[in-house]
Amino acid sequence: MGVGKPVKQVGVVVVGSALLVVGVLLLVLPGPGLLLVLAGLIVLASEFPALERYVDPVRDRAMKAAEDSVSSPLRIAGSVTAGLLLIAAGVVWGVVRSLPFGGWSTGSSLILSGLVLLALLGWSYRRVRARRPAPRT
Repeated sequence: MGVGKPVKQVGVVVVGSALLVVGVLLLVLPGPGLLLVLAGLIVLASEFPALERYVDPVRDRAMKAAEDSVSSPLRIAGSVTAGLLLIAAGVVWGVVRSLPFGGWSTGSSLILSGLVLLALLGWSYRRVRARRPAPRT
């Protein structure tokens, strides 16, 4: 047995667990929690087949949540606002060191969360728009 397999397993566990933990945190914070939980489960299921039974139910709920997030202009505006506020808060936390947990470690995680939120919002919008029938002219 080579060194590559244990290194790959550790990498899968670290990446999958990080996605899962951040996803669970984003279930209560603004962000695409279910999509990150799904990503974490898919990564972990590649090494732990017992987790595959959770992938489909989470996928169904995550896709429904993604569709709901772009179901109205008001929801889209709210999600974009939340993403931009996360990015702004990240810059503030990075610059103002006197804030609790001030510094770029906290600031960069907030910025990354905002960028992920905006990227997944764009993905959700394109996915929903692609499924709608084209308007007749």
